[in-house]
Amino acid sequence: MKQLLRTLKRCSVIAAVALAALSLQPSASTAAPAPVVGGTRAAQGEFPFMVRLSMGCGGALYRQDVVLTAAHCVSGSGNNTSITATGGVVDLQSSAAVKVRSTKVLQAPGYNGTGKDWALIKLAQPINQPTLKIATTTAYDTGTFTIAGWGAATEGGGQQRYLLKATVPYVSDATCRQAYGNDLVASEEICAGYVGTGGVDTCQGDSGGPMFRKDNAGAWIQVGIVSWGQGCARPDYPGVYTQVSTFASAIASAAATL
Repeated sequence: MKQLLRTLKRCSVIAAVALAALSLQPSASTAAPAPVVGGTRAAQGEFPFMVRLSMGCGGALYRQDVVLTAAHCVSGSGNNTSITATGGVVDLQSSAAVKVRSTKVLQAPGYNGTGKDWALIKLAQPINQPTLKIATTTAYDTGTFTIAGWGAATEGGGQQRYLLKATVPYVSDATCRQAYGNDLVASEEICAGYVGTGGVDTCQGDSGGPMFRKDNAGAWIQVGIVSWGQGCARPDYPGVYTQVSTFASAIASAAATL
């Protein structure tokens, strides 16, 4: 089993204060500023595509009635009415929260715990919020990314009431492999974090949530799905994310069947 799937790990953001603007692209070795463990609180409406799932994972609205999340967050494909998706708020206890039940789950074909860590959840009705487009090429798979979630603010900690956010720089496959060896499926995964310093990361409960950045038109685009890693925000152990561009066609084809 890989070190720690982020249903256990990535489900919350251990973050530093907002780092650089997305236009800045520090290298993986760039030192992070002194972190505020737990990150900074996202503003209402800042990331309207974010969804919290009742099994303890995150996700993003691929369509208003379909959530893109991690394969390890679900138990397989088929009809499923057991999941509740909460959207439209940063405060999970807000009376304005929109809660919708699932009707069906589609786990990535061939998923066996290594790579291919994506899944789609069909909702009984749409959540009327903007969706998050996914990367279809590797053009945006470098630079500085935004991560967000309701997961633990410290390794082994509890889930959060408010959505937290942080930014992390891209880490090359070669550098990431120094941490994870052959556990890293470089053709299907992308790494991000502060090598050498740590302090900024997703954590338990952030699994399935998006890693995203701005595209050339200034719109958010999803490049990763929170997947796994060794602990939370540990030095020399960046977070590992499903590389969305690798599976963009498969995700689109699967969504068309829902």
